[in-house]
Amino acid sequence: MSQIEKLAKVYERHVGVAWRRTMAGAQRVMLAVYPKEKERLLRARVGEFEEATRRTGHGWTLVNATPWFAEWMGAHEYRESYFEEPELLGMNLEGEFREAAEGRLREALEASDDETVVALLGVAALYGFLRVSELIRAVEPSIRGRLLVFFPGTKNENNYRLLDARDGWNYLAQPITLHEAWIP
Repeated sequence: MSQIEKLAKVYERHVGVAWRRTMAGAQRVMLAVYPKEKERLLRARVGEFEEATRRTGHGWTLVNATPWFAEWMGAHEYRESYFEEPELLGMNLEGEFREAAEGRLREALEASDDETVVALLGVAALYGFLRVSELIRAVEPSIRGRLLVFFPGTKNENNYRLLDARDGWNYLAQPITLHEAWIP
């Protein structure tokens, strides 16, 4: 059994536990942490997570963040200027791109019901453009069911590090890791 298959089994155990309706948005987030080297394998096996979700009686919506920056940049009226002078882009990443990314994820969350998992794939593509921690915090009030973030990186206690490259952040999401004691 591959690491990703094992992670899907651990996830199924988490998602199959009865969902309390009174949880705050931050408590409705699950971070599936896996080695960054397994990104392609996870993408090939993401259907196993959907199947696990549906077996537990919940709905599933997959949101792929991979193209967000390219689509935002391609539609931006000043894109040619940014290509000529990339340092001009900084302020718009903090404002416009961040708002666009938050809006895309928030739209998916608000379109789902309280029995649906919205799964966010491709957060590695946001590295250098947007902090995943800020994205999650911004959309917490919109989480109705659960938000599953596929997180290529590491977890040490409550500290998460995307791609093992940036200082981590302390977050109280439900961790889904390969280090859990019970894996069938």
